[in-house]
Amino acid sequence: MDFSQAICNRTSIRKYKSAEISRVILEQLVNAGRRAPSARAVEPWEFVVVQSPQTLRELSEIAANGSFIQYAQAAIIVFCRKTKYYLEDGCAATENILLAAAAQGIGACWIAGDKKEYASQVSEMFRASGLQLVSIISLGIPDEIKAQSKKRSLDNVIHWEFFKKKESSE
Repeated sequence: MDFSQAICNRTSIRKYKSAEISRVILEQLVNAGRRAPSARAVEPWEFVVVQSPQTLRELSEIAANGSFIQYAQAAIIVFCRKTKYYLEDGCAATENILLAAAAQGIGACWIAGDKKEYASQVSEMFRASGLQLVSIISLGIPDEIKAQSKKRSLDNVIHWEFFKKKESSE
């Protein structure tokens, strides 16, 4: 699918088929993440790819609101060194991975990390002490069809030259 379609169709997928995701595709997703923009070209990110069902199950037990991770075929965990803009950089990398997954027909869901109480436990689990957990991305062949959630209209969010409060038409 082309880039515009990936943006317009990407949605959080939490139900997966048991089909495997190839190592080549997982490498392509991480490559998309590492190609993200980075403030001051610091590139503080590190990516842990998890495929072990046991590890995915353990991760699902740790990550609040991530119980579905145990059914994923893989997860990519985005960690960053604590630089001034690590969160912005790590989020840019996460979004690149999500869009690359959508373009490949892979279902994905962004599970929060940075401000979650389980962040240090996940860092410890993956021997990433000293790194900040930015996100966990569950991955699998979609076993659900979801339309992207309704978004505010472009006319409702765009402001020319300066911000002007608009009446919500939605």
